[in-house]
Parts: sequence; C-alpha cells; structure tokens
Amino acid sequence: MATPQSVAFHTLGCKLNFAETSALGRQFESAGFQERRFTDHADIYVINTCSVTDFADRKCRRVVRQALKQNEQAFIVVVGCYAQLKPEEIAAIPGVDLVLGAAEKFRMLPFIEGLSKSTGKGMVQAGEVSEVVDFVNAFSVGDRTRSFLKVQDGCDYKCTFCTIPQARGKSRSDTVEHVVANAREIASRGVREIVLTGVNIGDFGNGTAVIEGMKPRKEALFADLIRALDEVEEVSRFRISSIEPNLCTSEIIEFVANSRRFAPHFHIPLQSGNNKQLREMKRRYKRELYQERVAEIKGLMPHACIGVDVIVGFPGETEADFEETYAFISSLDVSYLHVFTYSERDNTPAASMADIIPVEERRRRNALLTSLSEQKRMTFYDQHLGQSRPILFEKSKTSGKMSGFTDNYIKIETKWKEESLNFIESRPLIRINKAGLVEC
Repeated sequence: MATPQSVAFHTLGCKLNFAETSALGRQFESAGFQERRFTDHADIYVINTCSVTDFADRKCRRVVRQALKQNEQAFIVVVGCYAQLKPEEIAAIPGVDLVLGAAEKFRMLPFIEGLSKSTGKGMVQAGEVSEVVDFVNAFSVGDRTRSFLKVQDGCDYKCTFCTIPQARGKSRSDTVEHVVANAREIASRGVREIVLTGVNIGDFGNGTAVIEGMKPRKEALFADLIRALDEVEEVSRFRISSIEPNLCTSEIIEFVANSRRFAPHFHIPLQSGNNKQLREMKRRYKRELYQERVAEIKGLMPHACIGVDVIVGFPGETEADFEETYAFISSLDVSYLHVFTYSERDNTPAASMADIIPVEERRRRNALLTSLSEQKRMTFYDQHLGQSRPILFEKSKTSGKMSGFTDNYIKIETKWKEESLNFIESRPLIRINKAGLVEC
C-alpha cells in the first residue's frame, strides 16, 4: 500500500479503552503519522471497541460507515474487546480491512505495512486470549485536564454475565515504579488529575504479567500503589475509577480519608442488592459487605461521593428480587448509579440460565433505578450547597461557560474565566441550575 500519512481514532467503552487508544496514538506519532480527528479525512481509521453491551456490533458498523464517509479509500482497523471476542464477525463488516486481537493490537504498525484495501473480508490477526500475558503501559493525554492511567489489565473473576476475561485475559499489573514514573510523565504534560484505571484495579499486584521481558513477583498491593502515588507532588489529584467491594478494604478507605491527593470518590460495583442474585452472578461478596463498605466510607468521609453499578433483568430476577434491590439501594447513602440492562453475552454461563426476564420488563426496571439515581444525585448535590469545594476547571460545551468537578465529583458549571482553566480553585457551591449542574 502507499505510505499512509495520517491516522484517526475512535474509542468505544471504558476509561481503560481511552487510555489504550491514546497509547496507540503515540505509537503512530513516533512513526511519523499525523493524528486527525475522526470526523476529518485520514488515511487510516482505528476503532477501539467494547463488548460490555449487546450493541457492540451495531456500534462498530455505524462507526465504520462514518469513517468511510470521510475517505472511502481509507484503511479501517478494528481492535478492542469485541475484536478479540468476535474477530471473524467484524472482518465481515463491509469496509473493515484489519482486525487485531488483544495480543496483537499494540503491535499494529507492522501489520499495517503491506496492507491492501479489502474488497471482501478483512484480514484477522487474533490469537487465543491465553496468549495475552504482557502488560502494556497506557495513559490518555488530550485536551482534557485529566488523564486515565492504566495500572492493571485482565481479570481472574468468573462473573457469570461477563466476557471481559475472555476478551482481555488473566489479571496482570504494572509495577509501582512504572506507575509512579507514568504519573510524573503525565504531570509533565500539564495534567492536573489522574484517574487510575484497569479491569479490576483492586487486584493490582495479585496477577501475573510480563513487563519488559521479566515476570515480577507479587511485590505490591493496591494499597501500596496508592501510598506511593500520594507522594508524587507533581500531581494535584488522583481518583480511583472503580474498585470491587471485596477489594475496597478498610486499609484503602482509611488511607484515602487521610491522603493528600486522593479524591473522596469511590465507584463500587454492586450489581444486585439481592444475595440470591449475587450468588447466581458469582460475585465475591454479599450485600451486607457492601453496606458495611458504604457505612465505613461515610463514617470517615461524610462528604465522599459513592457511585454504584447495578444490573437489572438478570435471569431469575423476580419482581420481589428487584424490589429488594431497589429498597436496598434506596437505604444506602450513595450518590449516583450506573444502571445496566442485562443483555445475553455469548459463551457466558448466564446466557443459558432459565427464567429469562422479558426485555420490556428489564427496561422498566432500568427506568425506575435511573430515576432513583437522579434523586440520589440531586440529594448529594443539595447537601453540599453553601460549602466550598476544590474544583478543577475545564472547557464546557456551553458557550460562555466552563465546567469542572469538585474533589467529591460534583459537576460544576460557571462563567467562563480563561485564567481558571486547568487549575484547581476552591469556590462556594451556590445553586443547582436547570441542567442539574451546580453553579459556583
């Protein structure tokens, strides 16, 4: 193929995907490529996919069509979790030229050399997920004031609804020293806040990985990592993206409560407030443990923000089960929910379970919990009106405004003030506006 000059990226899914897309972008930049926006003309379009929901195929096809509208002769490369799980399905999408699996995506440039435009099915290079043993550094740096820093990858859990272990392999981690070095590198680029991300970051240090050709011993736990990062003076604020309730230990909670740089913000997956459902999901805790974790956080940090993941419509979830989940979450002092409607995923135990919940009923339950989430969020915001909180300001989509987040994850909107951008300022929280944002 003619030597391409430009590349554009599109990311679907989680913070970890954004970190890895950014790392791929730096590889292309080092090879002399110019990075373009995905809505612009480019020689290569790279699509980093997700597999969490059942819309992966639909989303991927739509994004491929968007790319080809910009340049019908462009090379289309698809990577990510969906690419590992169903590479042949993706290769059959019209316009796709190359599909790379989890072990191949960070070696993309050699695969592109000599690639020819597909007139039929695209080329597939996707090995078995058992071959994925390396840990590859990744962090995002863009226009935003925060960066997503990958510290862990893969998962050893066996949740019956989840395909992530099939898509990303076993749990493996970076070293504390590498993470600290990455944090300093990110800070040198002017980023104020770093969000620690991974598949199961509370499992940091417990997995196996090959880093620079060496297999490290179980040298550190997540608590050791955050202690080391709290000493990185160049970074103003760290945030933990998501941590399992069984791994969110008292040691971690107490450390965050007394740390200098870690935000009082926890995102803790619950998935169900019903112990029968948790058992069927093969989660590693009961709802009583979750309740204890929330109480412990709020006891030490009454101002802390706590986010919750919950799945509705899992097989066998009766109306009574759902009502128990709803009542349980209502009773918790949490701040917002991420509500997921259960969708069947191929090659998962849950896909063959009996007592399937009708899709309409799943959506009804989702709507009820989404409404509860908004009530929780507004209550949390209202509790902090009149207080002053440190806010990291960034650009807003609204003309004449800038936005930002407090340390405890309250979304702020205020008048544009260019000298405040990418700085942390303590300001009083005044009112909640019509858009549901807090003004300061």
